[in-house]
Amino acid sequence: MVNAKGARIRVRGLQPAQVLAGLAGIAFLVVGIIGLTRTGFGNFAGHHDAGFWRFSANPLMSLVRVVTGVVGLLLAFGSFRARTFGWLLFIGYGLLFVWGLMIDGLISNNPFATAGNPMDMGPADTWLHLGVAALGLLIAVLPARRTILLPEDETAGEPAIAEQRTEIIDRDRTDDVAAQPRRRSFLRRNHDERGPEAAREERPPGLAH
Repeated sequence: MVNAKGARIRVRGLQPAQVLAGLAGIAFLVVGIIGLTRTGFGNFAGHHDAGFWRFSANPLMSLVRVVTGVVGLLLAFGSFRARTFGWLLFIGYGLLFVWGLMIDGLISNNPFATAGNPMDMGPADTWLHLGVAALGLLIAVLPARRTILLPEDETAGEPAIAEQRTEIIDRDRTDDVAAQPRRRSFLRRNHDERGPEAAREERPPGLAH
């Protein structure tokens, strides 16, 4: 049985929430840029006929989509940040969904009636925003893939490093010991080459025979 004492759970690897946040960011960015290229920035909050199928695309709405895409791509580089982007989608586009219901007359009391319809939202856009809010909720609550990290995993590399250092130190000591006899043999050989006469000269005077 594995001893789980001191084990820790960590989030590792690319998470599903990050993948969905990145894909959503790319989709919003592409759609927003295409919308701006088709409408330009003229009549910024007015009605434009250059939409996508049944979905409207005035410059203000296209700019909102571009900003959403950029934020999604930036927040997709972390598990917690990707979930934050999911909550932003859920809250922001959930509010747009409710506002669209008010504009379409499905909710009688519209507190923003004086603002008109600056994003040129139609019934198709309203239900699209509901789908985006649902996608944001999915990103926010999607479970992360976690890894159980045992204490042995953290210290697995330390003994190998210690053994390597010990081996290097022992090798240096062996080289030093091996070099010393060579110096002594060199001195002895030099002394022998000078002959017995040199040995007598080096003897103290009291020991000469």
